[in-house]
Amino acid sequence: MSTRSTKAILRVLNGEPVWPLPIWIMRQAGRYLPEYRETRKQAGSFLDLCYNPKLAEEVTLQPIRRFGFDASILFSDILVIPHALGQDVRFVENEGPKLEPITSDKDFSRLADELPLERLDPVFETLDRLSKSLPKETTLLGFCGAPWTVASYMIAGKGTPDQAPARITAYRDPVFMDALIDRLVRASTAYLIRQIDAGAEAVQIFESFGSALPPALFDRLSLNPIRRMVEGLKAARPDAKVIVFVRGGGANLHRFASAGIGDGLALDWTLDPALVLPTLPNTLATQGNLDPLALIAGGAPLEQGIDHILNAVRGRPHIFNLGHGILPETPVEHVAQMIARVRGA
Repeated sequence: MSTRSTKAILRVLNGEPVWPLPIWIMRQAGRYLPEYRETRKQAGSFLDLCYNPKLAEEVTLQPIRRFGFDASILFSDILVIPHALGQDVRFVENEGPKLEPITSDKDFSRLADELPLERLDPVFETLDRLSKSLPKETTLLGFCGAPWTVASYMIAGKGTPDQAPARITAYRDPVFMDALIDRLVRASTAYLIRQIDAGAEAVQIFESFGSALPPALFDRLSLNPIRRMVEGLKAARPDAKVIVFVRGGGANLHRFASAGIGDGLALDWTLDPALVLPTLPNTLATQGNLDPLALIAGGAPLEQGIDHILNAVRGRPHIFNLGHGILPETPVEHVAQMIARVRGA
């Protein structure tokens, strides 16, 4: 048996139930860790950290050293794709990303037709370094944003509460929106293929803004673009494993499952696994879905949230995770409590 196939996360993504559940958490390399904050000071800007292979490797390894998670996810950001395509992207401290909005054909014409992969060489170097420095039992995950989520930032120039700028664009100028989504599908697929070649063993596609899409737009802007990305990646690298995370997409999970879009589906914290999982195929890997605020609270609420998930997923291929990213104010000791509870089940 190969080293790859003995890793717990990969076994789950192959449809095998593993107990105790393997565990990693979204944004596990981040501001809740004091060692991350120290490394972040050395980097300069957030993008500088993403593009510094030595420091990006370091912050990716920090939660593995501290907690021994079963997977390590590349430290980067979903907005490196528009940045590489030629959009002005910067991160403002305590405000988040700021982009030069793309709202017209003239703006769109300034983007590269195809992703200049060489602009992302530092990211691929980080993956290569991690593939050599991670513990042999730890799965290396790559990732990217789904086209709708990335397009929402590109059009609005920032994060918005309900993605209204991108939604109104989709209604008013469907040709423009479809062209942008298509550009992102092709760029993101090429990016994921190159991540696999650089050492990633599986990848996650983040549709963080899935909840903003009404039914009239969901297939066109989320489900079908993600399908095209997964099919393109699998056609090029058949052994690549893909986790799809559609935040707020619970009503469509069964459609992703029935269409075979992804090897695993991640659940956000609003879903009850005891109700949702019986509607999905027994061999489909799932991931999630502890409320990040329960992790902040700790104590009995944390333990009850963990136990509810454990009871619901026993006997199924499942990866324990949060229902979204860990929040900066999360006490480190609560993360340790969570891991002990999951692994002691």
